[in-house]
Amino acid sequence: MNRSASPARRGLARLRWRLTAAYTAIIVIGLAALSFLLLRTDARSGRAVEYEEMRRRAAVAASLIYYQDGQLMLDGLQDDEATTGNPQVTVLLRQTGTAERYRPVFTSRQGRFTVTPARLADAADAALAQDDTGTAEGTDTTGRPVHLLATPFYQDGTERQAGAVVVVGDPGRGSAEHHRLAVALAAGCAVFTALGAAAGHALSGRSVRPAWQALDQQERLLADAAHELRTPVAVLRGAVDLVEGAPAALPEHLPRLRRASDRMAEVIENLLVRGRLQAGVDGPRRVPVRLDQLVEAVCEELPPGPHRLGLDLDPVVAEVDPALVRLAVRNLLDNAVRHGGTPAGGPAEVEVRVAGPVVTVADRGPGLGPAGPAAVFTRFHSPGGGTGIGLSLVRWVAHAHGGEVTAGARDGGGAVFTLRLERRPARRWRVRGRAAAPRRGALTDSS
Repeated sequence: MNRSASPARRGLARLRWRLTAAYTAIIVIGLAALSFLLLRTDARSGRAVEYEEMRRRAAVAASLIYYQDGQLMLDGLQDDEATTGNPQVTVLLRQTGTAERYRPVFTSRQGRFTVTPARLADAADAALAQDDTGTAEGTDTTGRPVHLLATPFYQDGTERQAGAVVVVGDPGRGSAEHHRLAVALAAGCAVFTALGAAAGHALSGRSVRPAWQALDQQERLLADAAHELRTPVAVLRGAVDLVEGAPAALPEHLPRLRRASDRMAEVIENLLVRGRLQAGVDGPRRVPVRLDQLVEAVCEELPPGPHRLGLDLDPVVAEVDPALVRLAVRNLLDNAVRHGGTPAGGPAEVEVRVAGPVVTVADRGPGLGPAGPAAVFTRFHSPGGGTGIGLSLVRWVAHAHGGEVTAGARDGGGAVFTLRLERRPARRWRVRGRAAAPRRGALTDSS
């Protein structure tokens, strides 16, 4: 079966990538929104800091302006730190009776911007009109954007408005730090987006893992059913065709039809049990069981045939699921009877032993084959050419009980299978204070 071409698997793969894309999109949108808010807040903070510095300089400059004998005195502005450099300070004296509204009487040294007198006058007019500090946005003579802040100053004694102090600020001040913050945010968002995408891909994989497992179990069950039922169905169909052509031969073909139907019933039971175990629908229900009696009962249920069956059963109680263990032991016996014939063509010679929580089934057949012990419990592999699902189910039953099943070569030829159901010592069964005696001998000799 080409699993890569399965529509269901392609759909799950697309679902995983869609979940990854959804996780990544959510992270990108969240980081972008957070970065936008941070950059906007930083820009506003930088603008607020610049205006605060402009207000400080305007207040200091206004406080240093005074009048002496009616004359405006500006000597206090010459060497003060608040009136040097940027933001730059310009003092405009109000004019009356002239075409010019204001006359610049002081400008900061080392100023960076050159603003037209008309723009400065407009800012001064706005401040004097509202008799308070005012702000505005504008450009200098080269077109660069600037911040403008104007505050009025007054003539001593009369408290009349004499002019305005206009401060020119730089909107790009702190832009280098703002740019570095933007670069750091972009790099951080890229890293977190990559990590988030990887984490989202991993989480989406975990999210769809149950669906993958269920799909895998379904495909395995379908493959097992198709593989296992093909042979008995073919046998039934062939026998029906023969009987249809010769109705009188029906009694001759009835044993063949019965064997095929029994095989189909066994296959269906194995498939159902294995499917329930794999899906976790029904786990083992452990109860104390006389393991030797259970194995003996399974041996008695074997159909008659050309085989010899020897028993060596020690009385033992094990906490197991009787139905699952019965199925596992029956599969081991069926495998030994079916493939345990001697190389010379003689009947199968099978020996069954129970010692503690361990069931051993040995035969004198051709052995495990070139694939070795590890392959015999794999689906669709059997040392004698069968389907192999029965032995793989034995392994599932062993693992469900916390035990194991192993296969090896038997001394003198043949194979030996060991089913261990418990790792702790089993309890001895006692009847009226005495240990039950072990049973040994031949249960079936149909040769």
